[in-house]
Amino acid sequence: MVRHQGYVPHGVIPAVLLPFHDDLSIDEKSFRRHLRDVAAVKGLSAVTINAHSTEVASCTFDEQRRVLAIAQDEIGDRLPIVNGVWADGSIEAARIARMASDGGASALLVFPPAPFTLGQSPEMALAHFKRIADASDLPIIVFQYPLATGQGYPRDTLLAMCEQVPTIRAIKDWAGNVPQHEMHIRVLQSLPRPVNVLTTHSAWLFSSLVLGCNGLLSGSGSVIADLQSQLFAAVQANDLAEAKRRIRLLRDAFHADGTRITENLDFEKVPA
Repeated sequence: MVRHQGYVPHGVIPAVLLPFHDDLSIDEKSFRRHLRDVAAVKGLSAVTINAHSTEVASCTFDEQRRVLAIAQDEIGDRLPIVNGVWADGSIEAARIARMASDGGASALLVFPPAPFTLGQSPEMALAHFKRIADASDLPIIVFQYPLATGQGYPRDTLLAMCEQVPTIRAIKDWAGNVPQHEMHIRVLQSLPRPVNVLTTHSAWLFSSLVLGCNGLLSGSGSVIADLQSQLFAAVQANDLAEAKRRIRLLRDAFHADGTRITENLDFEKVPA
């Protein structure tokens, strides 16, 4: 078991898929192949498991633990593993965090509890994250949902969380609007203990990255991690001409008809 000590979430972090057999048991052989394929992409910072794309909401605790064990076995020596914490209650969230820590994960991606859709207070959010932090010393990525869902954290709550929970080191930003997203980048990444903003705004990824995000964490990376890595590298180098070319490749990958994609498996050859 390998843990990448001192890892701070940043850069390109794809969230992988989880295949199943017809009886809904985990297809371990296919999952291992998928992990190897994604981890072979140059320029990645980590790989995320037990998240939306890994069907975490449909997996039991034991299945989540098995997913982590498989990921450790296949790619743990190459890349840090970010383990999702999906739970409606803080006690269960802490149990998952301990499991992830014991299993060699290098960071936690903490989803907001579903009851927050009915209303939340700063005290509720702080208590949830403090309980998780008490159970594991792994760096935490806060999954920031749109405020309209009730599960997003208002600015003052988010700042209190970052101040009072030292292991919060990043947010996966799904705010859904540019002004709030820009505020997160400007404020959180300038804190005395910086908190990295990892965008997941795939519909406007180029614009989001140009605003200054220190990374991206996205389930679409399960199939286009190479294009995301190339786009991020171009933006980091301030090479906007190359970044524009890369975002056109992303557009073509998702919006071209199937025949065209079949004929252009090498994305480098897709006209920009």
